[in-house]
Amino acid sequence: MPRKTDGILFELQPRPTKGDDGKPLLYAEPVILRKYNLDDIDDFCARYRHTSRGEMKRLFDLLSEVTTTWLSEGCRVETPFGSFAPKLKLLGDHTEPDKVTGHDVRYGGIEFIPSKQFVSDADCSHSGFRRLKTSVGNSQMNDPKTMEEALRQRCRNGYTTISTFMEFSHLKRKSAKAYLDSLCEGDHPRLRRYHEGRTWHYLLLPTTSPVKK
Repeated sequence: MPRKTDGILFELQPRPTKGDDGKPLLYAEPVILRKYNLDDIDDFCARYRHTSRGEMKRLFDLLSEVTTTWLSEGCRVETPFGSFAPKLKLLGDHTEPDKVTGHDVRYGGIEFIPSKQFVSDADCSHSGFRRLKTSVGNSQMNDPKTMEEALRQRCRNGYTTISTFMEFSHLKRKSAKAYLDSLCEGDHPRLRRYHEGRTWHYLLLPTTSPVKK
């Protein structure tokens, strides 16, 4: 069977619950290859939808201003995207309604319910899906050979950063940082970390065995 080369990329992640075999149940999530912001929307519409430069930015600014005004008054706002409404949270545990006052309630953010048409128009299943062959969750952290190979690849120049180590280890940022930090600890650390600008660098210590090329 030929390998699928189109379709939306997805990867598998473990759920907290386990199946009958004792292994974590899995769920699929999309691999986000690119993020578009308001500048991209404004540029696209100016190029292909006959709007003027800045028009979409002004439209979204105005929409945000009006929507948040009504939300701050406790209203629900319905749009072609869906409806927005304020969420509330009740402080503490209560069982007696008569004892709850306005002082026990706090603003809890925004509730968004997408419209059926918006959900339908955004359907990404037309070209099917294909799996990105990565480890499930952070299971690779339990494989010393995999982690050693990732470290070897990213320390070719004698150091690595969290972002570059993530590329080869396929770990999420928090886990990649935790792993690199663990190599900086103990009586015989393999790495030394230092700040350069906003980036953590992890230097391979000369007292350790060299990483082979």
